[in-house]
Amino acid sequence: MSSNHPTPVPRCTVDDGKDPPRTSARRIASLRCDVSWRSDAVDHCDSLFLAHMDLWRDDLPSPIREGLKGRAVGHREEFGFAPGQLLEGHRLERVLTLSADRFNRRLLGRGRLEPRLGRFYPKAILLDVEDLDTSDRRPLRIVATDAQTFTADSNHPLAGKALEVAVTVDDILGVDPRRAGPGLQIRSRLLDNGPGMQGRWQGRATDFFADEPFARPDSDDTGFYAHARLVDHLDSTAICQISALYGRLIPPGSRILDLMSSWHSHLPQALRPDALVGLGMNAEELAQNPVLTERVVHDLNANPGLPFDDESFEAVVCTVSVEYLTQPFAIFRELARVLTPGGIAVVTFSNRWFPTKAIRIWEQLHEFERPGLVLEYFRDSGHFRDFNTWSLRGLPRPALDKYARSIEHADPVHAVWARRDADGS
Repeated sequence: MSSNHPTPVPRCTVDDGKDPPRTSARRIASLRCDVSWRSDAVDHCDSLFLAHMDLWRDDLPSPIREGLKGRAVGHREEFGFAPGQLLEGHRLERVLTLSADRFNRRLLGRGRLEPRLGRFYPKAILLDVEDLDTSDRRPLRIVATDAQTFTADSNHPLAGKALEVAVTVDDILGVDPRRAGPGLQIRSRLLDNGPGMQGRWQGRATDFFADEPFARPDSDDTGFYAHARLVDHLDSTAICQISALYGRLIPPGSRILDLMSSWHSHLPQALRPDALVGLGMNAEELAQNPVLTERVVHDLNANPGLPFDDESFEAVVCTVSVEYLTQPFAIFRELARVLTPGGIAVVTFSNRWFPTKAIRIWEQLHEFERPGLVLEYFRDSGHFRDFNTWSLRGLPRPALDKYARSIEHADPVHAVWARRDADGS
């Protein structure tokens, strides 16, 4: 496992002198599963919380089932799976080369689509393919294009990859009457509908940047940000997870730039930074942020140059805002300039944003493709190394959250981070 990725924190237990509860055929468990893999110099980790798991009835891979027998809360087991063990191997018959007119350019209602190299689309986008359900929304990837044809790969994006799975016992419960039905398919819950889509295809850059990717419905940033919005844009559980990630990756006492900052910086108190500079669009929001040591009002879309000296910071964080950048390549080059050698830049985001302000490509992408987009921003600068992506899903939504009755899970968290090259030039 990559040591850069967050390790789970088990639930607190009371030491009452009794033996702690352990997994058994009579108890339901909650688990955290971390699936790690590597592609093209990037370490990836996708984390999923699974509540109310029946370890004896649910469809767990046998090594995991055996490894979790009789375990207490907080126990963590790691498992390695060779290509083809946890997932079916890559099958050539699932790679189709079709004429260009077999791509349904009107399927998604976003204007005329073109098949772009490395991008994912629902399988239903293929026309006149035998045995294909026209309602199938499972993803396939475009792996080659020319004027007359395109090639689509409908294998799982992790097919052919070695996978590492770490499972932590998060909680042990009594018998759950809700689990009277059939067992759950754990492989599909862990791996379907996202994991693997962050990586490049065979090391080739994904074509995210055709079709005016940085256009937006509302380009008037000055007017939009003239009024303070003193609200949180994620639920409290997601915010806590982002804070814990920053605490894991950034050393205490660092000089930190909070890019696209507002009234909260989402950094843990234990960091105690030497300096925390907030750069944002609204002076009132920045003034409400009590942890900032300096406040800078600056419009990055109008002027992507950062008003700081070279090597001014050991860390940069950007929280749920990267989707609003219209000149990301210039800005990520600036991040490299203002970071010290070995300094870290961490970008976090979720599936919530201001619809009129987000760039066009962000809305078009699958949730798990967006980390791949941010990775391309880092790569384009030419000055970063040690690339990582991380996702977290499945935590229960806070009981007091206004959406708690309608949305079961907390907001998902996605993160991409990298370190500045030693020379930074």
